[in-house]
Amino acid sequence: MDIENLKAFITVAELKSISAAAIKLNHLQSNMTAKIKKIESYYNQELFIRNSKGMELTKDGEKLYHQLKKILILWEETENKMKKHEETLRIGTMISVGGTQFSSALNKLYQTYPDLSVTLKTGSTDYIEHQILGGTIDIAYTIGSSNHKKITYKKVGQEELVIIGKGIEKNTIFKEYISRKNLLVLSDKCLYLTLLRNIFTGMGREYGEIIEVGDPESLLQFSIMGMGISLVSKRTANRYNINNYIEVPSVYKYINIYLITRLHHELTPIERQFTELNHSLVNE
Repeated sequence: MDIENLKAFITVAELKSISAAAIKLNHLQSNMTAKIKKIESYYNQELFIRNSKGMELTKDGEKLYHQLKKILILWEETENKMKKHEETLRIGTMISVGGTQFSSALNKLYQTYPDLSVTLKTGSTDYIEHQILGGTIDIAYTIGSSNHKKITYKKVGQEELVIIGKGIEKNTIFKEYISRKNLLVLSDKCLYLTLLRNIFTGMGREYGEIIEVGDPESLLQFSIMGMGISLVSKRTANRYNINNYIEVPSVYKYINIYLITRLHHELTPIERQFTELNHSLVNE
């Protein structure tokens, strides 16, 4: 099977859209449709169900997807080894996401590339973008963006935001609860601080002191203790078994997750494998 057809099938299966897959792979939509039809003809089976929700895999399509995914990863490993790409990975993420989210993907890469050299930077969105521009790292995940002209931003998911703090109950009224509370943040350059300020301004409420904590786990602990309130992703709250949180009003509720690179940076095979293996970061 042609590798481009294989990529087309996998991309349509993951994005559930021929048009979105065509944009990602820089193909015409008609060419993408032809590739999918060619694969279905090759196996003489219907692999997708076309409906209002997009392209959904059939049971046979699911089987083929998992097999072809393995083949694609193996092909990229082969490309990397035969073309003698340097076995390096220079990545970054926000402090609130942390390197632990990458552990599974990195573990699998180390099994394939025992001599893999990894650079990992964590910090605010602003810090990570500067590391990308300065060439210290090559790819990164950020929450939100500054829309820098020399950075490519690829939206890969969304985070749902919640407020955590002491004394939150089911009937807690958001506007009353947050009034005059101290704001616990990782740093004064943290994107979440900007979001918190926007929330307070939008709701006509005043906040107390801004307290920089610097460490994600301490941030959660201090919030629960009652030192103030913190804005975190629902994913983070669930990960640390924090069940008493209050949902943010819909206008402030979601923020985009981006995979960022320098403008015109072409992903290496190892970088592509890393982003594929790390799919769970944004799709848990």
